[in-house]
Amino acid sequence: MPLTDVDFINPVISSLEETFDTMLNCKIARVGLSLMENNTALYPVSGIIGINGKTAVGTVVLTMAESVALRAASTLLMTDMSDLNEDVMDAVGELTNMVAGATKARLGQYNLSMGLPSVFYGTQCHIHFPANAHPIAIPFQSNWGALALEVGFTFMN
Repeated sequence: MPLTDVDFINPVISSLEETFDTMLNCKIARVGLSLMENNTALYPVSGIIGINGKTAVGTVVLTMAESVALRAASTLLMTDMSDLNEDVMDAVGELTNMVAGATKARLGQYNLSMGLPSVFYGTQCHIHFPANAHPIAIPFQSNWGALALEVGFTFMN
């Protein structure tokens, strides 16, 4: 049976929900799903990581409002973070790594590997997805603010 985006995207969604719940004690609620039109991150703070293997190559982006990045970093670092500094960006990278690692574990049968996360700040962050990927944006809402997953995979036969 051929692989589909759903085979890979649902584990990413579950991994994000679990990471925010267990690591940050923050409930998130999905508020939509749409194809990405311009491959630009929805929010100004974005952690990006590549996932690849013999069956699939993909990009996973965890993008969030500044308020989410600050609260997540404050929780992870157990100190009040009030400005977007290097520690906050490192925390966003670690969150991205946790989500990708949990996704990799959920998709263990595909023997995937993942790169190191990169973190970007800015309102016009253009994301490169693999050729022939059809990336989707999955927005979430939390008490801390808005965040989203942006995910695109290409599958090999």
